[in-house]
Amino acid sequence: MSILITAEELKSLIDSGDTVRVLDVRWRLGGPAGYPLFLEGHIPTAVYVDLDTELARHGEPAEGRHPLPTVEDLQAAARSWGIDDGDTVVVYDDLKNLSSARAWWLLKYAGVADVRLLDGSLRAWTGAGFALETGEASIRPGSVNLAYGALEALSIDDAAAFSETGVLLDARAPERFRGDVEPIDPRAGHIPGARNAPATANVGADGRFLPAEQLRAQFEAVGVRADAPVGVYCGSGVTAAADAVALTIAGFEPALYPGSWSAWSNSPERPVATGA
Repeated sequence: MSILITAEELKSLIDSGDTVRVLDVRWRLGGPAGYPLFLEGHIPTAVYVDLDTELARHGEPAEGRHPLPTVEDLQAAARSWGIDDGDTVVVYDDLKNLSSARAWWLLKYAGVADVRLLDGSLRAWTGAGFALETGEASIRPGSVNLAYGALEALSIDDAAAFSETGVLLDARAPERFRGDVEPIDPRAGHIPGARNAPATANVGADGRFLPAEQLRAQFEAVGVRADAPVGVYCGSGVTAAADAVALTIAGFEPALYPGSWSAWSNSPERPVATGA
């Protein structure tokens, strides 16, 4: 089952009346807020999903900036989005899927079988000449049942030991990985043993994911291989999901550390590495 869907394929699903739930996951670190943009124009039938409050919860600093919501809270949110068991769910944003990948990973982790990303994001839809709707969507509540564990999630201890048996990837920008700068979290650098694989390198200028063969070659160039597990983290567990998407497209089965650098750097007992 493909995890990407084109704008034309999504338009056909919506027009046919097939059961498809479209989620608008526009979010950017530091803003602007996604909801006003959603009201100004969104894909028909889409419902807005708030990454900060529905795809994460408030936690202690040592849990990171975007700890996973409880499965009960996620289930309640997913039902409010109109999702039923067996539905096809399509997620999109306006940031080359760097934000909506969080919804893809979290729903897959919670057991939703068919979750897809709109390849090329919102720009692919408008670029195809398809219209947007304005205002709030009218959604019939769903009845989906969720349970965590369908994908592998890493604890902080798992992440600390991961490089001994596998390859741990850091999806942040190179300057943050090296520790040259750290604009958000309390310490600069990366988890010892990790390797840098920026999530922004997974997509082309048009916002579409690179071909599977090209993605596989990029990951293999930083040490990912078929005979060893691969894990991924980022600043707070959001763009790590975009690396997880790309790794999945490339044929790997990644584990994700949700706490990511924001949790690690808020744990003083954890060592920090710097440099390339």
